[in-house]
Amino acid sequence: MNNMISEKQKPIDSGFGAKSEPSSVMDGIDLNGKTAVVTGGYSGIGTETSRALVEAGARVVAPARRKDIAIKELDGIVDKDDIVEMDLADPNSVQQFVDDFTEKVSSLDILINNAGVMACPEMRTSQGWELQFAVNQIGHFVLTKGLLPLMQKAEGARLVTLSSTGHKISGIRWDDIHFESSDYDKWAAYGQSKTAGSLLAVEVDKRMQDSGIRAFGVHPGGIMTPLQRHLETEEMVALGWMNEDGEPTERVAKMFKSPTQGASTSLWAATSPQLDDIGGVYCEDCDVAKRQDDSDKNARFIGVADWAVDSEEASRLWDETEKMLS
Repeated sequence: MNNMISEKQKPIDSGFGAKSEPSSVMDGIDLNGKTAVVTGGYSGIGTETSRALVEAGARVVAPARRKDIAIKELDGIVDKDDIVEMDLADPNSVQQFVDDFTEKVSSLDILINNAGVMACPEMRTSQGWELQFAVNQIGHFVLTKGLLPLMQKAEGARLVTLSSTGHKISGIRWDDIHFESSDYDKWAAYGQSKTAGSLLAVEVDKRMQDSGIRAFGVHPGGIMTPLQRHLETEEMVALGWMNEDGEPTERVAKMFKSPTQGASTSLWAATSPQLDDIGGVYCEDCDVAKRQDDSDKNARFIGVADWAVDSEEASRLWDETEKMLS
């Protein structure tokens, strides 16, 4: 076995599954007095994640790039004062959020890095970074690193970073992360950024478990959400997600989840006592995922590729991201 991959990367028979609802994974979980930060907590599965945490008693803070929309979407769920301006594509904006938040709260129990961009046309930040990597990885890295001191002050804090089965498209492209010397490929860029999400959890868990922080990468499952806004119907047909009439294909309809079901794995990873002694693993369908088995005909959709949970890759990515920011 590759010793760079945790022996904990295997299912624990949680009793939940692909279609488990938040109400069942959160049954008996009391978050009164606890604070959670959820990025992208006002759209798609993010809204359902915020809702379930609030229903369990948590205070949810939702950093938002489009604060006006977030206030509307989270009306009646999250206190308006807890919806705060932040742009993940801009490290200064993220740092500003960290500084302001650190002044206001004494500890942080749950951080869910849920926001993301998917398969967008080529766009770059002012630093010249490829946008999907900049938002999905660099912005969340600045946020996570900045909030770790507050998480150390909580009793058993948890970090959840959203990955995707899309991580199987690409490991980290060490020679050309930002597509500076090769043609931009939006799917390779997306896959790489989702591998990064999983690796961030691996590295934080390794560094912080002695401080009581555990971290998990999460594949929420296939869900039709605003994340698909950059995809044409023809492209979704080509991917096998839709038929010509724009309806989900039969296989996808079986596999796709509702937005509430899509929030369940994040919620399970963020709160379940079943994970008290586990961390640095990739989860799907409300359980720890198995390692990818290429002989399985569904290997494209289930399990985790080794490159997304390899602790050497995780350490290297942490160092590379710090270099980009220095």
